[in-house]
Amino acid sequence: MTEPWPDDDVILYDGVCIFCSRWIQFVAKRDTDHRFRFTPIQSDYGSRLARHFGIDPADPDTNAVIHGGVAYVRSDAALTVLSTLPGWQWVRVLFAMPKALRNPVYSLIATNRYRIFGKAEACIVPDAGMRARVIE
Repeated sequence: MTEPWPDDDVILYDGVCIFCSRWIQFVAKRDTDHRFRFTPIQSDYGSRLARHFGIDPADPDTNAVIHGGVAYVRSDAALTVLSTLPGWQWVRVLFAMPKALRNPVYSLIATNRYRIFGKAEACIVPDAGMRARVIE
């Protein structure tokens, strides 16, 4: 069994993925309580977190969120994050859909994210307001 990660409400994401970076901006804008912190998988902290939970930092195929001491990946990660944001609690009903249906859709987007949305040369630098919430 994997030991729990010491930090909570941390979202791990691919920092060079344009789609992933927009996802983080979407969450940060709606997270009015500043509950979540963010770490790109390309950072030292993000790489350690990824390896701890069995995600290959060199070829990330998912984002992850540590919430309530539990690591959620793929569609569970996205739904967990969304369902905690003000006005987005309705997303919880999507947990009723089996993972066997949700995760293939997630994986299809994740596998093709660079081709569809693009890839930056380096991690996108957050604005000053969000900088304090990024763990590197």
